[in-house]
Amino acid sequence: MSTAPSPTAYNYKVVRQFAIMTVVWGIIGMGLGVFIAAQLVWPDLNFGLPWTTFGRLRPLHTNLVIFAFGGCALFGTSYYVVQRTCQARLISDGLAAFHFWGWQAVIIGAIVTLPMGYTTTKEYAELEWPIAILLAIVWIAYGAVFFGTIVKRKTRHIYVANWFYGAFIVVTAMLHIVNHISLPVSLFKSYSAYAGATDAMIQWWYGHNAVGFFLTTGFLGMMYYFVPKQAERPIYSYRLSIVHFWALITLYIWAGPHHLHYTALPDWAQSLGMVMSIILLVPSWGGMINGMMTLSGAWHKLRTDPILRFLVLSLAFYGMSTFEGPMMAIKTVNSLSHYTDWTIGHVHAGALGWVAMISIGAVYHMIPKLYGRAQMHSVALINTHFWLATVGTVLYIAAMWVNGITQGLMWRAINDDGTLTYSFVEALQASHPGYIVRALGGGIFASGMLLMAYNVFRTIRAANTEEAEAAAQIAVVGAH
Repeated sequence: MSTAPSPTAYNYKVVRQFAIMTVVWGIIGMGLGVFIAAQLVWPDLNFGLPWTTFGRLRPLHTNLVIFAFGGCALFGTSYYVVQRTCQARLISDGLAAFHFWGWQAVIIGAIVTLPMGYTTTKEYAELEWPIAILLAIVWIAYGAVFFGTIVKRKTRHIYVANWFYGAFIVVTAMLHIVNHISLPVSLFKSYSAYAGATDAMIQWWYGHNAVGFFLTTGFLGMMYYFVPKQAERPIYSYRLSIVHFWALITLYIWAGPHHLHYTALPDWAQSLGMVMSIILLVPSWGGMINGMMTLSGAWHKLRTDPILRFLVLSLAFYGMSTFEGPMMAIKTVNSLSHYTDWTIGHVHAGALGWVAMISIGAVYHMIPKLYGRAQMHSVALINTHFWLATVGTVLYIAAMWVNGITQGLMWRAINDDGTLTYSFVEALQASHPGYIVRALGGGIFASGMLLMAYNVFRTIRAANTEEAEAAAQIAVVGAH
């Protein structure tokens, strides 16, 4: 018979809920991604319906994988990490529950409105004003729970992972609220408070920092806890982690204008974004090196531990994509890459290789501890999942690199008389094989998520939550 947890035990219920929904939304969001990738290979998959067109489903895909899958991974891990590193229960179980159910309501709102065409048209900020307001309220509740738990901590020290999670919470709130300031004209239509180039600048200040703080800083918090824990080694350099933190949050916020090269944005703003993007390479690689070097003396564990392999490979992809990003921000490179599939490949090197892989590794690490098990149901299935994720990611990125460079070169090719050598349709035809490979790679990656769901289901079915709660209570009591 289940017993109520002691008030000193950690709140694992909300962590379990977010961990399970990470897997559920991962399957739905990535499955939709495979479907819209297939639409670019076989356009008839639009079915001639307005709400199944690529233009409406693509923003739903990005919202599901970023905010539903990535968001639930961040929320679950941050609640897990903040409790264990502060040796204190979440400050409010009620607010934490509101955060969980409120966030699921935001996602359902996206699933209903985006296929219907209700959109602000702003990248990663498409949700119209009623849902955007709900998101802000839920986010403030999240911040209250997280920072309230830090305030009531039993340890004097605030572990570095919590600094990264904290910055992600504060800056994402600021980005969301400022970019969503608008004038509603009906229940599902609003107009931005900004106009012209100013609107574009604020949107990409938001858009790039949604990547910088939601998809990077938050997941670095994850890295700083789960890599040392899974490797059973202390973080390589605590001093470097603090330097990494302050350098990253100081520089990242300025990099947005590199999305607006060769546009109406003032040239000085474009150049500032380019310079800051290039400098950003240093703190990004500082974090990657710190994570990698944590495995000093533990590299042999990669042979037998597929969870550690997920975490370490995610760092490799983080290093690669944070090298590629600054290079693509250089104006001369950007003149070739901008508006091509190269950008899509770059985004997914970060999204699949970094964000998804570290989330998957973190969930595999947490699930047994949350459900009172020694390990996941099947280590062999985790190993299979690792290879499916790796092969799928490489196929996806390689296909988009080839497509992107092909498109960039075809678009800029001119005849002796100054006319374009290739029509847009010819560039599209040349891209078709790459779209087939991309859909294949995405399908392979998504199939790994199905294996994960089965593995998680079997682990939970054999769960002993009383044991997990008791272990949590012992951890809290034993810390004093």
